[in-house]
Amino acid sequence: MAQAAEKAKRAKPRDAGIDKDKLLKAYHDMLLIRRFEEKAGQLYGMGLIGGFCHLYIGQEAVVVGVQMAISEGDQVITSYRDHGHMLATGMDPKGVLAELTGRAAGYSHGKGGSMHMFSKKRNFFGGHGIVGAQVSLGTGLAFSDWYRGNDRVCITYFGEGASSQGQTFESFNLAALMKLPVVYVIENNRYGMGTSIDRASASHDLSKNGAPWGIPGQSIDGMDVLAVKDAAEHAVAHCRAGKGPYLLEAKTYRYRGHSMSDPGKYRTREEIQQMRTQHDPIEGARHKLEGLGVDEVTIKRIDDEVKAVIQEAVDFAQSSPEPDLSELWTDVLLEA
Repeated sequence: MAQAAEKAKRAKPRDAGIDKDKLLKAYHDMLLIRRFEEKAGQLYGMGLIGGFCHLYIGQEAVVVGVQMAISEGDQVITSYRDHGHMLATGMDPKGVLAELTGRAAGYSHGKGGSMHMFSKKRNFFGGHGIVGAQVSLGTGLAFSDWYRGNDRVCITYFGEGASSQGQTFESFNLAALMKLPVVYVIENNRYGMGTSIDRASASHDLSKNGAPWGIPGQSIDGMDVLAVKDAAEHAVAHCRAGKGPYLLEAKTYRYRGHSMSDPGKYRTREEIQQMRTQHDPIEGARHKLEGLGVDEVTIKRIDDEVKAVIQEAVDFAQSSPEPDLSELWTDVLLEA
């Protein structure tokens, strides 16, 4: 009885109107990203993944929530912390992990690695290693939609570090001037490569960074997948209505370092533990599901399904051949 009362307490009043099936899907997708990234971290430590590797652990609710608000044909572009975005858009975990481990069956034939994958089929336009580069590219994708006169929207993700880049503000200007259908999503995980946003930006409300160009913005709890979904639906509808760009600041948190080479000594263990225990997006979704009457058997089934998918991806990647040496000379030039 006490356990049932605790579950009911965790369920917020608005939970009664939640689509249980959609929340189950969101829980599955966030857990898939979490387990994938944990495995990527393990493989990196074993020397099976080389180069840079930026994990998305802790931020899963942002991309999953936004993905719930967009439609077929909408585009997605992001930075180097991109594995979660790939999986959320429906890219195959086997192909993503094969790319991470430098195999020919990877999305970029083993030559792109962690930061440089894309899928035309899934309208995912990368992973980009240059800080802020994807902001102007995403604006360009939105320009193409505007030019064609369709009703598609481009979701352009970037971090709080990129929010102060010059090309970000240039993109805001063009998008506002031409009323381009682009939703800018700032994934504010509080820290750049070792520097707190409080020390790096004079703007303390990043959702207002588009105000000089008349771009409306909203700050949201990026650890709550339903809060992200609700805000993203509003932003996407704004763009589809021809009203121009919209800015979302998702306040989130990464549990690991900036990259695998970052020991993260600029923050305390207590801070990280507090976020894990009090604000974890996956645990939060699970508590909501329990409050809606979803039993442990269903949760366990999803957990087991995700584990099986990840193991299948690992087996596939490890059994796939490395690229042939001739691949050094492919995808270099496009002859028109």
